[in-house]
Amino acid sequence: MTTTTASTDSHSSNAGLHGILFMVAGMSLAPLMDGTAKYLSSFISPVEVSLGRFLCQALIVLLIAVFMGRSFGSLMKEVNRIQLIRGACLAICSIFFFSSLKYMPLADAIAIFFVQPMILTVLSAVVLKEKVGVRRWSAVVVGMVGALIIIRPGSSALGWPSLLPLAAATSFAAYLVLTRKLSGSASLLGIQFATGVAGVLTLTPLVVIASLFGFEAAAWTTPDLTHLPLFVLMGIISFASHGCIVLAFDRAPASVLAPLSYTEIISATIVGFVLFGDVPDMFVWLGVALIASGGLYIAHRERTAAKRQTESEELVDSSPKRHY
Repeated sequence: MTTTTASTDSHSSNAGLHGILFMVAGMSLAPLMDGTAKYLSSFISPVEVSLGRFLCQALIVLLIAVFMGRSFGSLMKEVNRIQLIRGACLAICSIFFFSSLKYMPLADAIAIFFVQPMILTVLSAVVLKEKVGVRRWSAVVVGMVGALIIIRPGSSALGWPSLLPLAAATSFAAYLVLTRKLSGSASLLGIQFATGVAGVLTLTPLVVIASLFGFEAAAWTTPDLTHLPLFVLMGIISFASHGCIVLAFDRAPASVLAPLSYTEIISATIVGFVLFGDVPDMFVWLGVALIASGGLYIAHRERTAAKRQTESEELVDSSPKRHY
């Protein structure tokens, strides 16, 4: 009995460690895609850059599926209405975030984007009807204050482009709300393929309409041949990054993984400095500290709530049953 318990605990511990490693890898890879998008946005509209990212992601999934013996039909069976809406939210997030990278440093954009856990808390209360206490609402306020310090309304530091990462964070929070509803309902390849298809279906009409009406901010520009490998690279990074995050959540609780998402800020700072020479100022770091504090506290409250629920369920399971 003791040996079995120890073996189970060891397996659980290893799975948790693997989940943490997958999460750190996924969040560290993401800014590489963002840095590539920032470079491409100098030549091509952010909407077209986003379209290229989702198209390449879908094609990469198809290629991997062939090697794994999966058919196109089996992947399509996993594409449903909610999956498409979920993918559309991520596509809209991609438009806003890639557009912000055209005007502001990568690390600054990601720092503002990290108000997402606070927005997710608000949406969870409004949409999912989850109970949110005073302390979590206080953490939301602290995070929003951090975002305001980075944005500095009324100053010329970042200006209106700083609203774009906020819009991206809102879209991504909606994406996560739908992800919670879809948890465990699709395979890794199915999720990735559905996301790619949804992105292509959402963004293609925007590019076509913008091209027809001469709206340069989203109109089609034929990519240079030297840019095509970068689109493929974005698709590969997107697949690898999101794949690692999905695998992480399969192996460890969300409450354990949530704080690790802030490793993306470190990676973004490194990528921004190496590729573009960007160095965040002290206001950005102060804002990051407040946003991270709010996010970490929300993660702590979720972990506490999950622990209480587990203990309550175990208590119910272990209580004597009355037989009639």
